[in-house]
Amino acid sequence: MKKHIFYILILLPFAVFSQHQIKGTVLDNSNNPIFGANIFWKNTTIGTTSNVNGDFEIQASKNNNILIVSYIGYQTLDFTIKNNKPITIILTAKNELETINIKARKQSSSRPSYVISNVINVNKDELLKAACCNLAESFETNPSIDVNYTDALTGTKQIKMLGLTSPYIQIVQENIPNIRGAAQTFGLTFTPGTWVESIQITKGAGSVINGYESISGQINAELVKPLTDDKLFVNAYGSKNGRLELNTHFNQKVTKKWSTGVYLHGNLRDKKIDENNDNFLDAPLTKQINIMNRWQYTDTEKGWVSFINLRYLNDNKQSGEIDFDHKIHKKTTDSWGSEIDSERFETSAKIGYVFPDMPYKSFGLQMAYSNHKQNSYFGLKDYNIEHQSMYVNFLFNSIISNTKNKISTGISTTYDDYDELILTNSYSRNEKSVGVFFEYNYDNLENLSLSAGIRVDHHNLLETFVTPRLHVKYNPWEEGTLRLSAGRGKRSTSIFAENQKLFGTNRSINIINNNGDFYGLTPEIAWNYGISFNQKFNLFNRKGDITFDFYKTDFENQIVVDWENPSEILFYNDKNGGKANSFQVEVNYSPFTHFNIRTAYKYQDITNNYISGEKQAPLQPKNRFFTNLFFQTHQTEKGANWKFDYTFNWQSKQRIPDTSIYNSTYQLPEYSESNSTMNAQITRVFSPRFEWYIGGENMTNEKQKVPILGADNPFGTNFDTSLVYSPILGAMYYTGIRFNIN
Repeated sequence: MKKHIFYILILLPFAVFSQHQIKGTVLDNSNNPIFGANIFWKNTTIGTTSNVNGDFEIQASKNNNILIVSYIGYQTLDFTIKNNKPITIILTAKNELETINIKARKQSSSRPSYVISNVINVNKDELLKAACCNLAESFETNPSIDVNYTDALTGTKQIKMLGLTSPYIQIVQENIPNIRGAAQTFGLTFTPGTWVESIQITKGAGSVINGYESISGQINAELVKPLTDDKLFVNAYGSKNGRLELNTHFNQKVTKKWSTGVYLHGNLRDKKIDENNDNFLDAPLTKQINIMNRWQYTDTEKGWVSFINLRYLNDNKQSGEIDFDHKIHKKTTDSWGSEIDSERFETSAKIGYVFPDMPYKSFGLQMAYSNHKQNSYFGLKDYNIEHQSMYVNFLFNSIISNTKNKISTGISTTYDDYDELILTNSYSRNEKSVGVFFEYNYDNLENLSLSAGIRVDHHNLLETFVTPRLHVKYNPWEEGTLRLSAGRGKRSTSIFAENQKLFGTNRSINIINNNGDFYGLTPEIAWNYGISFNQKFNLFNRKGDITFDFYKTDFENQIVVDWENPSEILFYNDKNGGKANSFQVEVNYSPFTHFNIRTAYKYQDITNNYISGEKQAPLQPKNRFFTNLFFQTHQTEKGANWKFDYTFNWQSKQRIPDTSIYNSTYQLPEYSESNSTMNAQITRVFSPRFEWYIGGENMTNEKQKVPILGADNPFGTNFDTSLVYSPILGAMYYTGIRFNIN
């Protein structure tokens, strides 16, 4: 029985009537004003915060004369009020040892202890550990995200979190939904790695502020800012398999308040590779042009910050047989080939305002529009899609009584228009939604904080529904953090855009109609529950931490993609509920200066209810082991040093969908063998302006023996490029340079 009730905590502010106002200023030991300090009467919820000058006002209390003053990084102070004269409060920084500890925690990848939800921050240093050519390749050194090839044709990598593929992860760009609908399969490859400033990975249900679609987690990519990015940045990359990339950033401060940046990305692969001699390209021929213009407006005195983005992308992929020539063989049986041409335009704007005298109060407006077109064919099969999307979100932040009790509320609206051609069938739909949300955040400034959110949306196809989310953080003892989360997610599905690997087979495609609005299917609904515990420790006077995560996803309604019959692919609704259980233990430790070890073990049990019975999800290992080692030498006076990075990934056997009706030559075993990969990179930093890197991926030359079934007869019934469980390309080596002018 799946009935879940969430109670939103509602605190009513206490009214205090008094004849006098207590005025004061909060300073540090150097007499610098402290902005955002919390000031409240002891044992009450009546309080305020200091402004940018450290000043504050609070109504006097007839029954209380002790003010509690606190700020992160400073010792909490009890201040006794003796009269109504203006006061000056000096906060003392915590001792030097604690300050050193805080600095040591600033790692390239970390779980901030002050954040309520289970968030992993990935900064630029972590992204530079690998070539990181695009967002899909930015997670190779993070054990919480699994990265695998989607098929043996397109060379596209997909990500999974908690055992579920990317459609169940809400992927946002600067908190604006970005990769969804038509962009689901290839969208991660459309954001160059050099454009990304940092990534925030949230496990479990996300915030209601960002919408209702998040189920297994959320990934937010923060882009580089024109005001703080280098005036000129150049990254050039080349690999053994013929992949060439060039990224160039140009940033300029136009006026005192306006800055702009132009970001150019181009990549090319025109080298044909067939290392396994199956007469098919091991990696597609590609060409991409990607341009973004970004404007930033900053007025700190008046509290305004704004961003405007304009972006255009053109991406072309060609795959298939080695001798395929699209000018001659396109959609003929003379040679099997595929082309995927994607064109995308997007624009977005963010406007934020913080009240100068009330830093706890702000509002923001987010707007985005995108037009995504994909024209493609796979052998004799056509697949075209055009997706227009609009998004508007208005957000207001404030407090109830004091900064222990914060609220966020607002309204959002979305519009999506889809037109698809699948083989000879046309599908179109129009989605509109409007929703309101409210999120309450509580922090007792000691050991307990929570975030309780709820939103109500009306959708023309999903009808009216409620989305509750809850996150709780508790510190049972020093350096120990326990987090709990629960939430509901609901999503419309674009079953063909999300499963484009199905076009690389000769299976028939069938939908079991359920009288729904999405290809005859009804939307997916799931509940996610999670518990996480992080403990920091000192071993041999060196810092480390260990984290235990367990998350459970229960589907109330799921669209099943059934590959169990070798002659067809079925889509249908399952209301019995698939399940995804994920357990992970991760250890981070620095045994000596400049050397870090990150290791993790992950167990994932993912089951689906098929027509043929309940089975383990295909091509999904139950066990994974991960290790990342990083070492850098001490910097010289000129800023030069060496950086060494090594990553090892092992995954257990994976269940392969049934191939028993194929010719015996093409039949695969029930389970694959386990496999492992090793990646490494060496970076030589010559100065803060110039560095050179060289690296290798899959250095053990691990390759799937038969990545394409029936490659000798691609128009026959045995042809299937979708059953990929191991690397397709062998060992790959690359090199590149980075250059910047501040």
